[in-house]
Amino acid sequence: MMPEGVGPDGKVIAVSIDGKHRFSKVARPSVTLVAGHGIEGDAHYGPFVKHRYLARRNPRSPNLRQVHLMPSETLLVLRAAGYEVGPGELGENITTAGLDLEGLALNAELRIGASAHIRLTGLRTPCILIDRFRSALKARLVSDEPGPPFKAGVMGVVIESGDVSPGDVIRVDLPAPPHLLLPPL
Repeated sequence: MMPEGVGPDGKVIAVSIDGKHRFSKVARPSVTLVAGHGIEGDAHYGPFVKHRYLARRNPRSPNLRQVHLMPSETLLVLRAAGYEVGPGELGENITTAGLDLEGLALNAELRIGASAHIRLTGLRTPCILIDRFRSALKARLVSDEPGPPFKAGVMGVVIESGDVSPGDVIRVDLPAPPHLLLPPL
């Protein structure tokens, strides 16, 4: 029997970073998560917001988008619809399997590998850059059905440092009830 607040395990499929603000990220054999900053070497690394649009509005806002996680199941659905997309190509840092990331609660915590620990802060809001990457792709990541309004992954902050590699187990710790939905970020 599973302890209260602990969800099923998932798995890391791929890890990706890019030191510049480009749409897609490059696969790596491993990445290093740093508490309070994000993924070492990634353009979104730091305690303050790095998203270009949000940083122009308020550069001293806390960085709630340090890590972008995407379910590999979403990539499979997109491929079945004719979109050739692979891990990291939609800008995610960590591609997962076996977890309904968008359905997790606000402040759910993901323990990855030996020591990395991420707290979820919101849903990734798909932007126009997705259509520039693949025409009409944004509409596939917006949902009008019950549940999360977006299927573009989730954002989080690093609360415990550690290395993450493909094959690492992801353990989910849910916050105490009541569980709040992940807000769009």
